[in-house]
Formats: sequence, C-alpha cells, structure tokens
Amino acid sequence: MPAPTRRTFLALGALGGLLALSGCTDSHPKNAQQTADDADRPLRLRQLAATDALLADYDAVIAARPADAARLGDLRDDVVQHREALAQSLPASSAPASVPASASAGAGAARTVADLAASERRTAGRRLADLTAASPALARILASVAASGAAHAAALGDTGPLADDGASPSASPSPSPSPSASASASASASGSATAAAMPAADTEALQSALAAEHAAVYGYGVVGAFLPTGPQREDGRAAYAAHQARRDAWQRLLASGGTSPTAAAPGYRLPFQVKDAATAGQLAAYLETQLTAAYADLSATTALRTQAATALRECALRAAHWGADLPALPGLAAADPTPSASAT
Repeated sequence: MPAPTRRTFLALGALGGLLALSGCTDSHPKNAQQTADDADRPLRLRQLAATDALLADYDAVIAARPADAARLGDLRDDVVQHREALAQSLPASSAPASVPASASAGAGAARTVADLAASERRTAGRRLADLTAASPALARILASVAASGAAHAAALGDTGPLADDGASPSASPSPSPSPSASASASASASGSATAAAMPAADTEALQSALAAEHAAVYGYGVVGAFLPTGPQREDGRAAYAAHQARRDAWQRLLASGGTSPTAAAPGYRLPFQVKDAATAGQLAAYLETQLTAAYADLSATTALRTQAATALRECALRAAHWGADLPALPGLAAADPTPSASAT
C-alpha cells in the first residue's frame, strides 16, 4: 500500500451526505407510495415472521444459557430494531404483534449458540431472497438487516454462506469477518450489470459509491502505513486490495455505459489524527462503517441491488473485524458529520 504524503489528506465527505433514493417520481407521490406499500406488504409480513422465529431462537438459547444472556441480549436488541424497521408502513391491524421474551422463551428451535448462529445466517439469506422484488425503500432495509444478520452470525462463530446470496455465479458467497474476503470475486460480481441500461438515479448512486471507494482506498493507504508487520498488516492489505478492486469495477461499469466515472478528489482530510496501530485500526473501522451508507443507498437501485447488498455486508463485516460497534441497521443510521474533500 502506498504511504500517505504530507500534501494529501483524507476527507470523508465522499463517504457522507449520500443521496437516499426514494424511488418515487410520480406526480402523485402519496398514491405511488401507497402502491409500493401494498406491493411490499407480503414481503414485509414474510420477513416479520422470519424475524419472530429468530427472536424465539434467541429467547430459547438465552433461557438455556443464562451465562450468555448479556452478550446475546445485545444482539437480540438489534433484531428487535430489525423488526421495527420491517414493520414500517404496515397498518397496526395487519402487522403481527411481536412475542414478548417471557412468552417465547423456550419456544425456538435453537438450543445452543451454534444453533443460534446458524439461524442468524439462514435468516439473513431470507432477507436477500426478497431483495429484488422489494420497493427501493424496503430493499435498503433488507440489505441493511441482512448485513447485520451476517455480522451477528460471524460474531457467534458462523461464517458460512448466506443461502440466497449470489446475484451472479462470480459473487463471493461466504464473506469472512476478516478483511481478507476475495476482492476479485466481489469486483467481478460488481461489474455484471450494464451501465447503459441503468436509470439516471442508479447511475448517481453508483457515482456516490465510487466516490466513497476513492476515499476508502486512500484511507487504507494511511492505515497500512501505521500497522505493524504481521496479521494486522495483512488484513489491512487485503482490505486495501478489496476496495481497489471494487473501485476499479465501478469505474469500468460506468465507462462501459458512456458515463465518465467520478474522479478521486485532489485531496482528502483525516477525521482524526492517525499516529499508531490503534488509531489506524480505528480509522479502518470508521471507513468501513461510513461506506455502509453508500451501499445502503445503492441497494435501492434496480440494476445493482444484489451487488450493493453484498458490498454492504462485506463492509459491515470488515467494520466489525476492526472493532466498530455496528448499529442495528448498518448504513441506515445517521452518519457523523464529515468535512468535504479539499485540496491543499
């Protein structure tokens, strides 16, 4: 990885303030939104049922393993927030009531932490199964919830593939919580769509994701300069290569459709001073967390929805690997204010 120069700074403006796609351009937005809500209703109900089954699994394992209650309780709280997000726009009369922990304890099929990890992974796959049929707003939620579920599964020891993942044969099916996921496989999947057929809003979201990757590539150059030789340095190199590959794939995709790809900014500014391995790891976690916002927005597109969900999940897994405290909905939580890219 190239070492940073004194004339170059990292600004995460490219990673913040990203366009949230609404997918609603009808002259009667209320009617269009109602149509989208009606189409999403079966998907939301199916996802709520899967979420309630997962909550029952959490309650069963917590009841069986009280020593793990604190750790598992934090993850369960995330799943409750997933449920709230998935129930949005459903009339109260049609949304099934959540089952209180006291009532569902012991009702789940899971009995061990390994069972629970597998349940998280399978449920994350079910999120992706409905991704392409969802409205743009629901697709963003599903991609974020799937990323959170994959991070939960990894934290519990299950890094197997998500059952319904893989928009193309070249997609990487089993992201690791380590930054060493295959960059070439992800980049190949990212380039499987045709830019010429993309709507203008999709192109704009892709340009935002490309700008975020430009900033991340530079950021990992800084990270690598402060990591000691050994596993940490190798993790940094792998993440740097993964972001380079995805950046290059987005550039090729845009160029193939006759669109000029967003160029890297003349200069970037760091969000905080990096002076040792600890702060380098904090920067890596920050970069990955901020990138989830770009890929949550890209998940609302039609042409690149599944590839964006894969990128969102990989960023969430890398963020967790670097020690980030991921929100329940990666990419959908409000991003920290960040300065704009600026030259020196």
